[in-house]
Amino acid sequence: MPGVLYAIPTPLGGAPVDALPSSVLDTVRTLRQFIVEDAKSARAFLKSAGSDPKAVQILELNEKSELRDLLKPLGEGSSIGLLSEAGSPAIADPGAALIEAAHAAGIRVVPLIGPSSIVLALMASGLEGQRFAFCGYLPREPSARDRKIRELESRSRRERETQIFIETPYRNDVLLAALLQGLADKTSLCIATDLTLATENIQTRSVSHWRGRRHAIGKRPTVFLLLSG
Repeated sequence: MPGVLYAIPTPLGGAPVDALPSSVLDTVRTLRQFIVEDAKSARAFLKSAGSDPKAVQILELNEKSELRDLLKPLGEGSSIGLLSEAGSPAIADPGAALIEAAHAAGIRVVPLIGPSSIVLALMASGLEGQRFAFCGYLPREPSARDRKIRELESRSRRERETQIFIETPYRNDVLLAALLQGLADKTSLCIATDLTLATENIQTRSVSHWRGRRHAIGKRPTVFLLLSG
């Protein structure tokens, strides 16, 4: 009988492991094989979760990985945990390719409960929660980024749909400046920073309001959301 692929969330931004439900930690302690983005951070998580990193096999998932090889133990009856670097696997995360391959191979995938910065930001934003789209990273090149911002605002206005996107932390303030320059005054913009941490800050304001105050995010994990009025 094939094993189970568990999609295991990890805490956001270095939050303590007790941010996860005890049932998730119990499952982690039963597993002896894990597929991860980074072995070093995975070992740190497993140790804090009460699992012995030296007693488990850790395989890294990257662009060179052979998915069939990673999934082979599952076909032989062993269950495996798929760990994200932070938050929920396969959501803005390379684990999606592995899960797709697992379904194609007839392997059961079980998602475990845990944080997703995208969902948490939407929950706390007060913006449209019935219709929303996660757009990943916006283009780095300024003209392409500005064009994408206009497209997202137009789509939001047309569909009454919240647009959600992220940026590499060291480019947060560049993106914010582009948003404030390119969006209409009445568009609502939520900036959700350091989710689940003691320094968490989530604010939804009009673009005109954001323009009227000095605001620097810095190199902190942030989710951006916009809704055109």
